Amino acid sequence: MEIVQVKHHPEIELIARLRRVPLQEQPEVLIYQPALISLEQIHTNYLHPPQNYIWLTELRKVQELRWSLREHGMDMFQLNGFVTYTVREKNGDLVDYDLYPPVVEESFEADGSLAHLINDGMHRVYLARSEWVIPQVVYVRGIPKAYPYYAFPRPQGWEGLDLLPDNPDKNRYLKKCHRIRYNKSLYRNFQAVFKNVGGSRSAMRQE
Repeated sequence: MEIVQVKHHPEIELIARLRRVPLQEQPEVLIYQPALISLEQIHTNYLHPPQNYIWLTELRKVQELRWSLREHGMDMFQLNGFVTYTVREKNGDLVDYDLYPPVVEESFEADGSLAHLINDGMHRVYLARSEWVIPQVVYVRGIPKAYPYYAFPRPQGWEGLDLLPDNPDKNRYLKKCHRIRYNKSLYRNFQAVFKNVGGSRSAMRQE
């Protein structure tokens, strides 16, 4: 991956942008506007993945990104805000990407349990766990009860998580256990306020 430039943005700007994140299908609902948002160091043992697998291709790209950012003096697991990094694509084009810490939501479940649910950044948290790092995360408390994260945390946590070479067939593999039939109505649209964060990083160049 050829990163040609990295720009750091402070914590205050990160939080200001997060407060403007809308729901994908209800853009008038700014899901984090009333919430308490902070940057916290949380051990991965206390973070709850909602997804049943890690995609190996994506994990390798995230690892490559970690190494490339380190060459520019940035620690992926201690951003203290967020960064915009510029990648030179294979065709020579320059493309900007934003990277913020993994987003963790306080989620109260039906049995009374409190889960620190990983909303965004699952592969980065898994990499931090693999490297024995306590990552910095965006921790969000006080989300309106009407708009929970669209899937449940895994009851068994990290135990039994699959490491797969490809994205599985959704008709044969349960990626997440959704809370409601129309789960997309609860999607948080980070792409609305950050650059190129909505899709897989697997399209990025790897040397």
